[in-house]
Amino acid sequence: MSLSSTGPVAREIALRLRHALEPTRLVVTDDSEAHRGHAGHDERGESHFTVEVESAMFAGVGRVQRQRMVNAPLADLLVERVHALAIRARAPGEERAPGEDRRASR
Repeated sequence: MSLSSTGPVAREIALRLRHALEPTRLVVTDDSEAHRGHAGHDERGESHFTVEVESAMFAGVGRVQRQRMVNAPLADLLVERVHALAIRARAPGEERAPGEDRRASR
């Protein structure tokens, strides 16, 4: 697992997703600084994230259901703390979607 940010919210997101989805790959990136001054920006930081998660639990599951599976364990954070969450969810062996950021491949 990789964390591009190690703040308490990023760590909590990673902990919950590891527990719920048993990922083979998980990258949690704090994108908050790029949104400074925009609607939803929280001066405390850690308000905008990208989650890249690979899990066998996604096999045979459509995109919308995968997003629901990621959102479910984070529900209270999405209401109280996280303004925006970009999700890239796939099963092991699936190719990345066209245009998906490849910098996190490790």
